[in-house]
Amino acid sequence: MRYNAGSEVYSQTLCHKLANKYEIEVFTREENTFIPDYTTHCEFDFVDPRIKLNVINIPLEKHRYQYRIAEVDQQFENILLGFKPDIVHIGHLNHLSTSLITKIPTTIPIIYTLHDYWLMCPRGQFIQRSPKNINDVWGLCDGQDDSKCATRCYAGYFSGAEEEFFQDSTCWANWIKRRMDYIRYLTTRVDYFIAPSKYLLERFKNDFAIPDKKLIYLDYGFDLERLRKRVRIPNELFTFGYIGTHIPAKGIQLLIEAFGRVQGKALLRIWGRPRGEDTKALKVMAESLSLDIGQRIEWLSEYNNQQIVTDVFNKVDAIVVPSIWYENSPLVIHEALQVLVPVITADIGGMSEYVQHKVNGLLFRHRDVTSLTAEMQRLLDNPELAVSLGSRGYIQSDDGNIPCINKHVIDIENIYTQALKERGVQI
Repeated sequence: MRYNAGSEVYSQTLCHKLANKYEIEVFTREENTFIPDYTTHCEFDFVDPRIKLNVINIPLEKHRYQYRIAEVDQQFENILLGFKPDIVHIGHLNHLSTSLITKIPTTIPIIYTLHDYWLMCPRGQFIQRSPKNINDVWGLCDGQDDSKCATRCYAGYFSGAEEEFFQDSTCWANWIKRRMDYIRYLTTRVDYFIAPSKYLLERFKNDFAIPDKKLIYLDYGFDLERLRKRVRIPNELFTFGYIGTHIPAKGIQLLIEAFGRVQGKALLRIWGRPRGEDTKALKVMAESLSLDIGQRIEWLSEYNNQQIVTDVFNKVDAIVVPSIWYENSPLVIHEALQVLVPVITADIGGMSEYVQHKVNGLLFRHRDVTSLTAEMQRLLDNPELAVSLGSRGYIQSDDGNIPCINKHVIDIENIYTQALKERGVQI
């Protein structure tokens, strides 16, 4: 839980429930530039000490773009030899080592939960660092291509000399090709890929050619016990909330701009771990608004996910998810719907899969600050509409409840069982 984002929260919740029946070990990383690289130590989950964490030190400052690290593979292999798992379930390989898959004996099934596009996009989100149109900040990418990846996302590592552009772009295109070829090979070693949204499943099927038989749609599971008894704090201004990291891909800059355009008195509460210069820049943006508006933007610290209702949902009337990339299946959308808080989000990707316009929330045109402003204004002008939209909850179920982790674990177990049977393992 050093990285308190959606995939980590889900992985921890899944481990907690699996530990009721099985022995669980986790292989994860930390970033400590003051100790030797690849130093490994053991600790235990702070909520559930039954779960052992094998933590390896991989400072991104030095290893951000390595995708195969022999020392990491060796440490992982040592853990496998000692633990002897029946199943290996991968939550992510980013910032670890892709080749650790090759250390898993072929007799052991591999399950891989997809949280983003990292397997088929070296940067994970199909957002370009250096788009063709320089004014299209963080432009969306229409698909992976080695040469395009080199010039649109890795040009920041070129020498900058015009006469060396071809040499630099060729070098990086070659690096990307080798990375993509290796990832495609590794996908053949995986038994099943779990996609938490149908949108993501279709992307991996159509754009990355993962066979249908390997792809399974299964939305995330949630601990519903900690998503109960939401009671809105009374006598506050209408409050919009944002939960997430302070990075451009999350669209927080759009939200601040839209909030500055909303007419009438409202609050904007922003929860999340400060992120250096990004957070400073966002606060400068907020301070550039009128003094009155800037004073109604509150910057709040990261919260403990087990207390999300009291720390967050009791203090908001609507949650805004303004991401500028094709989000997969945001946990915050599900959690808000479960506690009957309406969501305003973009009309693409997994976001629009779980929010239906004017049914359980509102959709705005992706990356369009004017459209986002209009939908925020709609709720501010009609708070009763926010209550009505929130009351519907999760549209994929008749009762409005999001998937329970207990049922989710049963579905996961069925996937494990099927994979073991196909490997000829007696259960």
